[in-house]
Amino acid sequence: MMIGVLGLTVLVKARTLEPDPRGYGTHEQLGFAPCYFQKLTGKRCPMCGGTTAWAQAARGDVLRATDTNLGATLLFAVVVIGSPWLLWATARRQPPRNWPTWRFMLAMASVWLVVVGLDWLRRLI
Repeated sequence: MMIGVLGLTVLVKARTLEPDPRGYGTHEQLGFAPCYFQKLTGKRCPMCGGTTAWAQAARGDVLRATDTNLGATLLFAVVVIGSPWLLWATARRQPPRNWPTWRFMLAMASVWLVVVGLDWLRRLI
């Protein structure tokens, strides 16, 4: 239940943020410092634009979110689907049906890391 509530809380917070027009930096509205990697190298890090992508996706601008940071947008989709699913299972007092296996979750995490890496290369070029 806690994970479902946390997921919904993060989704609501993403909706309250104003997406930075640069495509990154929205996390600074939460009090976080600018990206150190970008400050050091002048290049965006693999997750630069993640908070901006969530703020865009939370407003329904999925195309802009995927262009801003595809990996973060995929995580947004997982939370949008997963949080209500977990809360529904908790309300029914039953474990979620078809709970993913560790092997499946590891495979999906691996695919996600490849997507993040390829998307980062796209943004660097």
